[in-house]
Amino acid sequence: MKRQLNHLTLAMSGNNKTDTHPSTFILIGIPGLEAAHIWISIPFCVVYLLALVGNCSLLFIIKTDPNLHEPMYLFLCMLSVADLIVCTTAMPKLLSLFWFHDGEIPFEACLIQVFLIHSCSTMESGFFLAMAFDRYVAICNPLRHSAILTHTVIGGMGLVIVLQGTALLVPHPFLLRWLSYCRTNIISHTYCEFMALIKIACAETRIRRAYSLIVAFLTGGVDFILIICSYVLILHTVFRLPSKDARLKTLGTCVSHVSVILVSYTPAFFSFLTHRFGHHVPPHVHIIVANIYLLVPPMLNPIIYGVRTKRIRDRFLRVFCFPKPLN
Repeated sequence: MKRQLNHLTLAMSGNNKTDTHPSTFILIGIPGLEAAHIWISIPFCVVYLLALVGNCSLLFIIKTDPNLHEPMYLFLCMLSVADLIVCTTAMPKLLSLFWFHDGEIPFEACLIQVFLIHSCSTMESGFFLAMAFDRYVAICNPLRHSAILTHTVIGGMGLVIVLQGTALLVPHPFLLRWLSYCRTNIISHTYCEFMALIKIACAETRIRRAYSLIVAFLTGGVDFILIICSYVLILHTVFRLPSKDARLKTLGTCVSHVSVILVSYTPAFFSFLTHRFGHHVPPHVHIIVANIYLLVPPMLNPIIYGVRTKRIRDRFLRVFCFPKPLN
């Protein structure tokens, strides 16, 4: 803690009127809860380890079982990779800050962190939409499902989502790099986040804020609207089925997807809206919700699909719990 206080003192005294581009930023974690950092790090670390184990296991199971090489599971693999990148980009530095009071992060590394977190989060939203499209085709046009969603189409959709997330978020680090940070280099956050850096800039940021808002709407906002539209069409088809059992069975194939959407979008929208409009929300609430958004969905997504999907659950039990005996 003494080391961190020294960093804060030097930053406050030296950077109020020094370089517009500091060589390092200083992350201070969760303001007001510094004394509890070590305790807060325990659930964060457990959740991160569960996310690593869960997503790596899911990738291994789907890769090694040809019967799972279907559109929904292939999109789920893409989502798992994006989840792993997002949480791994933020967590090692967060744990270093909480355990060793090492809040220093180089300027360039901070910009890379901003890009990876925001671009991969955008890709996650695109993969949710792709999974919703898969459910729409499977339920509303089942006879043509395999003809429409071929491996070539699936790969093309994944590539488009990755390129879109990269292209729209590449300007973010450059927009931040061209700003002046003459007041302070102290970031009141656990990781480098776009709005956290915008708040410590001493230049006009309205254009940058507007660009960030537009990108958020064109990606997460539009994706969410299209997901809702797909489920309206799905429900319209389901309620036309002749029997209650058929309706329940068909809706059951969507439960996992709807669950991961709710788990991911709820903290994402809350974090986005409070950062821009929730000026009376305490800073520690902002930061805790932002960390929940990065950590909890990557942990829960493989659990939800593992529990709800019999084929994944059975494969997991065969591989990890009851392996076949050697001959």
